[in-house]
Amino acid sequence: MYPEDLKYSSEHEWVRSPGESENAVRVGITHFAQDALGDIVYVALPEVGTEIVSGTTVGELESTKSVSDVYAPVTGKVVACNEALDGTPELVNSDPYGEGWLFEVVLSDPASLGALMDAASYRSSIEA
Repeated sequence: MYPEDLKYSSEHEWVRSPGESENAVRVGITHFAQDALGDIVYVALPEVGTEIVSGTTVGELESTKSVSDVYAPVTGKVVACNEALDGTPELVNSDPYGEGWLFEVVLSDPASLGALMDAASYRSSIEA
């Protein structure tokens, strides 16, 4: 349920390194987050070219239950957004670690990935 090859933030985002774009990491939300949100009906993401800072709000996920902020798990420049979510935001629910990814970022400091949790630490944090 929480892939071992990912890094996780306390705000329930995941980071996969490397992403599809050169020197970029891919970001999405965890199964736990999408399950808590319910059926996602709209996704607002940062624009390509936007500089984002770890811990800041960079987008929104709107579900049938509520609107939830998306936080930047890393600092860097957005180089891609998942355009498939414009027409099918429910991909975030059905495939949060695959087709439901959100955006890609070129890291300002690749060492910053070390501040994120591994799968075991993330599991412990949500079970606590």
